[in-house]
Amino acid sequence: MKQEFVFLKKRLHSLREIISSMNIDSFLITFQPHLRYITGFSGSSGLALVTRSGAYIITDGRYATQIRNQAHGWKIYITSQDLFEALRDTKLLRPQMRIGFDGNTLVFSQFKRLKKMFPKTIFLPKADTIERIAIRKDETEIAAIKRAAEITDRVFNEILQLLKPGVSELDIAAEISYRHKMHGAEGDAFPSIIASGQRSALPHGLASDNKIKKGDLVTLDFGSIYSGYHCDMTRTVGIGTLPTKAKKIYRVVLDAQMIAIESAISGRSAKEIDQIARNHITKNGFGKYFRHSLGHGIGLQIHEQPRLSVLSKAVLQSGNVVTIEPGIYIPDFGGVRIEDDIVIMNGYPEILNKSPKELIIL
Repeated sequence: MKQEFVFLKKRLHSLREIISSMNIDSFLITFQPHLRYITGFSGSSGLALVTRSGAYIITDGRYATQIRNQAHGWKIYITSQDLFEALRDTKLLRPQMRIGFDGNTLVFSQFKRLKKMFPKTIFLPKADTIERIAIRKDETEIAAIKRAAEITDRVFNEILQLLKPGVSELDIAAEISYRHKMHGAEGDAFPSIIASGQRSALPHGLASDNKIKKGDLVTLDFGSIYSGYHCDMTRTVGIGTLPTKAKKIYRVVLDAQMIAIESAISGRSAKEIDQIARNHITKNGFGKYFRHSLGHGIGLQIHEQPRLSVLSKAVLQSGNVVTIEPGIYIPDFGGVRIEDDIVIMNGYPEILNKSPKELIIL
């Protein structure tokens, strides 16, 4: 726990350096994942204000004990009012102060309220301010994501025994949720994607009442949360005898994924890594069936920076934790996606998921 507080202090220091560089007086944090990242407070209601010399956090009475245990070094305000009204009562925001906020997460109605409540204060949208720090994970964050991946690996191994003709996708999704918690996770990182047969051609085919049949490809995309941190893994398995075409697209996707992982080294552009996987799939005749970006960062949110896509301007660096998840999706036939979480350590990729990737036929 002491180590975690050390890293929290480093994050706060980094945010203050950014505040100074942006010519603002304070930064207002209203988005819960950002709040947890900077303060350590994991409650569902709160906001924080970081100045060049002070750190202030507001929540309601439900979290009075919790916040004192988590937000060490912060000036804490407990309120029975609306959070913005409590902020006004603190007198921390004064006329002509320049206040930065995350323009990607503060909704427009909240912005209008702030402008009305503090008419002489200057509010400036500063998108991705927290992400500039959070994009590189520290030791405690990587350890939490690794633990989440271990739990999900264990659940996958158990789920393999349940995949058989007649079982519905919803049955499998329910078992995943139950087993995640049984093995120590806080819950699912996102609603599990369980897509069988022709539905496996849906990249985001949430579990349905569709029943698994012989000859199906079954895509399982799921992950757990541990200590607030997410993991994200996809495996595609076969049920009974598969057509040759299914085996071919599986091999193409697996090779594309492994090539992309090997290429994910510090200093390489995210766009280039996406292109490496995409070129391999295209070379094998399936380019038009790879319909999404190659991957994304993960952490306190399931989708974070950096993005691995043809539009990305990011360059990978040590401390990044990202997914690598190419796929081929053929309408009226089926699809394959294979996904791992990787961390860039000392410049090179380390795969966090240990579940087998060679084609499993049950």
